[in-house]
Amino acid sequence: MLDTDFFRRWLAVSAGSVEREEARLTELDSAIGDADHGSNLRRGFAAVVAALDRDTPGTPGAVLILAGRQLISSVGGASGPLYGTLLRSAGKELGDAPEVTPEQLAGALRAGVDAVARLGGARPGDKTMLDALEPSVTALEESPEGFAEAADAAGRGAVATVPMRARKGRASYLGERSMGHQDPGATSSALLLDALAEAARELRGTGTGAGR
Repeated sequence: MLDTDFFRRWLAVSAGSVEREEARLTELDSAIGDADHGSNLRRGFAAVVAALDRDTPGTPGAVLILAGRQLISSVGGASGPLYGTLLRSAGKELGDAPEVTPEQLAGALRAGVDAVARLGGARPGDKTMLDALEPSVTALEESPEGFAEAADAAGRGAVATVPMRARKGRASYLGERSMGHQDPGATSSALLLDALAEAARELRGTGTGAGR
C-alpha cells in the first residue's frame, strides 16, 4: 500500500530533481520556448514542498490536490495549469482513502494524463509532455508496481521528441525549426516519473509506506 508519506516523499524528490536540472530544462526551453521552464518549475515545486510542510494533508489524494493547486498558482506559462491539472485530477481520482494500491495510483495517473490531454488539446506525437507521460502511465497500467519501468518509459518518450515537429504550444510556431530539440515538458515529466521510482525504492527499503 502507498500512504501519505509516500506521496509527500515523491513530491519532495521531484522538487530536488527539478532544482538540480533547472539549468538543463531552461536550456532546452530556450531553443523552442520562452527559456523559463526550469525556473518556473523550480519555483513551483519549492512552493509545493513549503505548502505540504505547512498543511500536512492527511491522505494521498489531498497531497496531490494541494500540490496541484500550488503549481497552478505559482508557476507561470502553460506548465502550471498542465502540471497542476495532472496532480489535481489524480488526487481527485484517489478520493479520501488513507492508503492506496499501486493499481489505484496507476488509475489516478491515467485520469491525470487524460485531463492534461483535454486541457492542452494534445496527443502523443505532438512533442509535448504527453510523449513522456502516456508511455509511462501505460507501463504502470500493465505492471502497477513497475515504477522503474514507468520511469524508463518516460525517459525514452522524452528522448523520442527530438526529431518530432511541435504541433502544440509556443514551439509549434517554429514549424520545422522545432525539430532536433528535446521537448522541455516531456523532459520535466520524465523527472517526475524518475522521482516516483526513487520514492518507491526508498520506502520499500524502509519497509513502510510502499509494497507492504
